Amino acid sequence: MHCKYIIEGYTEDGRKFRPSDWIDRIASLMASYGSSHRLVFSDLLHPELHDGQKCLIIDTELEIKDPTMFEYVMNFAKSNNLKISQVCDTMETKLGS
Repeated sequence: MHCKYIIEGYTEDGRKFRPSDWIDRIASLMASYGSSHRLVFSDLLHPELHDGQKCLIIDTELEIKDPTMFEYVMNFAKSNNLKISQVCDTMETKLGS
């Protein structure tokens, strides 16, 4: 089953997490510069709008391809008490690029 994690910019108790650019900062850890000389985010770790809010999306393939990065990001989210949900197979169509 193919799944993705959605990490929201809010803590479990509803407070907005700061700094506000944390999603871009973490996503840029796996980004590269494309031929257009623009930053291109990885399909495995990238920012995305979900339910109208910017979130960090982590493909579960990251755990296989780069377990250290996966652990780093998940530990960051858990240690900061960020809201984490998982979307799998049939629900995946709800994620818009």
